Amino acid sequence: MTYNTQREKLVLPEYGRTIQEMVDICVDIPNRAERQRCAESIIAVMTTMNPDLRQQPDYEHKLWDQLAILSGYQLDIDYPFEVVRPEDIAAKPKPMKYPMQRIRYRHYGHLTEEFMRKLKELPDGPEREELTAMMANFMKRSLYNWDRDAMDEGKVRADVRSYTDGTADVPDGFRFASVSNGHLPGHGGGKKKRKR
Repeated sequence: MTYNTQREKLVLPEYGRTIQEMVDICVDIPNRAERQRCAESIIAVMTTMNPDLRQQPDYEHKLWDQLAILSGYQLDIDYPFEVVRPEDIAAKPKPMKYPMQRIRYRHYGHLTEEFMRKLKELPDGPEREELTAMMANFMKRSLYNWDRDAMDEGKVRADVRSYTDGTADVPDGFRFASVSNGHLPGHGGGKKKRKR
């Protein structure tokens, strides 16, 4: 008895060993016209086995590419499409450039620094106070997510002053939002009263 683990590894396992054997037989057919008909029959079987592929654009092109891959590019026929070459499959994409920037406090992130730069330029008034309060709550949550043990409202206050070069500050009586449920103070924390 021969186990699949002892047999040759399948090139495209999703098509199974039967399709692979059909392709191997097709490669060995000496008559080119018969080989062409055999390849077209294999494509028809592959289409039947993989009906979801029909929903994709250029599904026929993909099937012929897969047939070429299954044959190890040994199948000498007239392909209706230009098949993908092995070097194109093995080609690695170029590495993407990642915008590296110096961030003063990494746990707050780059956008917090940008926002605090804008906050520093705002004139004094209720809008600036409200935005400072919103940023303080956001920074508290960011610090909590980064390291729960390091989360300290005093540190958030100091970091707001540091970011804005002392031009903005969190008022002493300010109540920070709870980080455990994410609700602002005075909004009930989302709890519903039960009816009796």
